[in-house]
Amino acid sequence: MAKKSSVEKNNRRQRLAKKYAGKRARLLAVANDESKAMEERFEARLKLAALPRNANPTRVRNRCEVTGRPRAVYRKLKMSRIALRELGNRGLVPGLVKSSW
Repeated sequence: MAKKSSVEKNNRRQRLAKKYAGKRARLLAVANDESKAMEERFEARLKLAALPRNANPTRVRNRCEVTGRPRAVYRKLKMSRIALRELGNRGLVPGLVKSSW
């Protein structure tokens, strides 16, 4: 199990990223628009920089929903390889069969 503080920190980052997603998208659209005036684009960059750091979606870490493990997480299942194997062995993941030869 991962530390609870790390998991909670990541959850806070997810909430912040979701909260500021629309505002970030609008500011980025203005900042990257070549047809706008340079001053307007610069102003948009300053406002973008004033947003909280953790509102940036790249700061969110993919973590296992079961254990909180930060590495080797399958995006589609939101589960780490270790948790997937354990649940698969118990027959709790539909369609997953452990291979043996």
